[in-house]
Amino acid sequence: MTVTSEATAAQGAPNDALRKALTSQIRPSRPNPLTAVRVSAWRTMRKMKHYGVAVLFDVTLMPIVFLLTFTYLFGGAFAGSTKEYLQYFLPGVLVQTVVMPTVYTGTALNMDITRGIYDRFRTLPFWQPATIVGSLLGDIVRYVLALTTTMAVGLALGFRPDGGVGGVLSAMLLLLVFAVSVSWIFAALGVVAKAPETVSGTSMLVMFPLVFTSNIFVKPDTMPGWMEAIVNVNPVSNAATAARGLIHGDASGSDIGWVLLACAIITVIFAPLTMYLYRAKSRS
Repeated sequence: MTVTSEATAAQGAPNDALRKALTSQIRPSRPNPLTAVRVSAWRTMRKMKHYGVAVLFDVTLMPIVFLLTFTYLFGGAFAGSTKEYLQYFLPGVLVQTVVMPTVYTGTALNMDITRGIYDRFRTLPFWQPATIVGSLLGDIVRYVLALTTTMAVGLALGFRPDGGVGGVLSAMLLLLVFAVSVSWIFAALGVVAKAPETVSGTSMLVMFPLVFTSNIFVKPDTMPGWMEAIVNVNPVSNAATAARGLIHGDASGSDIGWVLLACAIITVIFAPLTMYLYRAKSRS
């Protein structure tokens, strides 16, 4: 009996020490939604360094390729001279620069879901929509990098913004708002899609017609009447018109208002829809 008691005491000592170590610290409080969004945004920004050349190509090289190709290959035919065409084309390229990468918001979200990271997140005690909101906000860094690089190359090629630094910064801010609102569309698709390839493939089928049936590349008044009507109601065209106006210093309130209205409509429709789909997936 003495031996048994000593053995039991010896076994209980480590258990008591472990129990004391686990209960001696104050349990951390549950993070508030703002903290959860901030951490998720930081995670999104840190993931960019792992993409390497892919991110570099998407946010820097691709806009530069479009800028050089259309300016020096088609600029003379479209506007009579490459210099004149550059003044028209560069603000449109800025729109394309931030709109096209919004597809990757949905792709990255879907990758988290398909790889099981989403299942880990939903077991943690934080505000679950922070995963989506943080991803959208974290992508702003990529948009800023793309806008800055494209504008720097345009200035080196001879582009001169009549609206000055203030006009350029205002245009960039407006385009960031537009890009974040468009990201909600592809975030919703990223939640319901079966694979990341489905998100990217389906999104490009929508994105390319929107970009190329806009006034980014050519003026609508050179098109047939029915095509001009389509181009004029395209939200991408509205964003390009507002960006040109702000950069060149002749923007009207209606130009900016139409873009903000489009941003509000897209966000009001797709932000709640994305959150609903996300919560529904949590319950499945």
